[in-house]
Amino acid sequence: MNNQGPVEGAANMESGSRVFVYEVVGLRQNRESDQTNYPIRKSGSVFIRVPYNRMNQEMRRITRLGGKIVSIYPVSVLEQGTNRTVLTNTESQLSSPAPVSVNTKQNTLPATSSEAQGFAKPPAKDKKGTTMTQAKTKHADVPVNTYRPNAPFIGKCISNETLVRQGGIGKVQHLKFDLSGSQLKYIEGQSIGIIPPGVDKNGKPEKLRLYSIASTRHGDDVDDTTISLCVRQLEYKHPESGEIVYGVCSTYLTDLKPGDDVKITGPVGKEMLLPDNTDANVIMLATGTGIAPMRAYLWRMFKDAERSVNSEYQFNGFAWLLFGVPTTPNILYKEELEEIQAQYPNNFRLTYAISREQNNPEGGRMYIQDRVAENANELWQLIKNPKTHTYICGLRGMEDGIDAALSKAAAQEGVTWSDYQKAIKKEGRWHVETY
Repeated sequence: MNNQGPVEGAANMESGSRVFVYEVVGLRQNRESDQTNYPIRKSGSVFIRVPYNRMNQEMRRITRLGGKIVSIYPVSVLEQGTNRTVLTNTESQLSSPAPVSVNTKQNTLPATSSEAQGFAKPPAKDKKGTTMTQAKTKHADVPVNTYRPNAPFIGKCISNETLVRQGGIGKVQHLKFDLSGSQLKYIEGQSIGIIPPGVDKNGKPEKLRLYSIASTRHGDDVDDTTISLCVRQLEYKHPESGEIVYGVCSTYLTDLKPGDDVKITGPVGKEMLLPDNTDANVIMLATGTGIAPMRAYLWRMFKDAERSVNSEYQFNGFAWLLFGVPTTPNILYKEELEEIQAQYPNNFRLTYAISREQNNPEGGRMYIQDRVAENANELWQLIKNPKTHTYICGLRGMEDGIDAALSKAAAQEGVTWSDYQKAIKKEGRWHVETY
């Protein structure tokens, strides 16, 4: 698949004396990709360089691709050394979920002339309480960008295991990479970048794609030398030719063989981190490969080998995973999840929403938002607890249903959900990564 879409292609043509950066959320690849059986994963924000003389044109292109511009600032700000990270090409922005960290307190920018003219509104102006806008929490001790795109670490593929069982839909793989000899350290909830080999249609080297890390900081082998990903091969029908197109980086990854070299960057992301308190309540709402960060959380909380090396973190709180998939064979990490449930029945609850096999009360397909509605009162009581953190990762479409269900439950107590949601975002208790 050619990953450089019209937005990225145009943004690389930096003619004119002034260049700006658009921060965009909600980009999709095209309308056809919206109809795929699995979500296309991407970061919460995409950063696009735009020359001044193409600003209006790029805004229209972004709108056509379903994006929303949340801020605009001069590229000169980046050259002066802020903490903002700019990515201009992306299957990662279309295939992985880890957010790019933006420290708004340290990098507060005055409104540019383009903002004053109505090109964009900063995130602080959000009045709808949407789940895409999150509180920016400082985590000074979290490792970030140990390896950058111009100097990646060359790791090796250790294993590549199939996660979708017979009769399931699509191709999803669990990949484990060797980090021996690197300085790469990470924690649960972060992402890494993968740079696929080859060049794009313009003859330039492929750019990195971001993927959520599916292992704990100690790795699947609990020896601090590996890192794991959960990757679905991106597949969609070309809107003009009708041919099946496969994602460049996702295909590269899902086809890797043990021993193959892999260019790794990162880690990045500070928005999806677990709370430090071991008696927290952790609500996890995931669809498809949105399970990746949830797996890392659950391993850290419950796996025996992991707990044996974490004397400082012995989870004794309550975790609840609501997981949406199309069919039973598509329940990723099914054996692991159900083993934890059996071992820790008082601390872990597992709820599936299997859309093509289960029906909601109206007789339609059972989606994760239907499960939230079904358990809305209980979830609302948990969310009100100041020790509760909620994590959402997966299809963007589930957000409205989740909000509607929680709005109804909150209203029974005279609480306006949108206002309450804004408050817990500011507290750093509402973590969202949807696509």
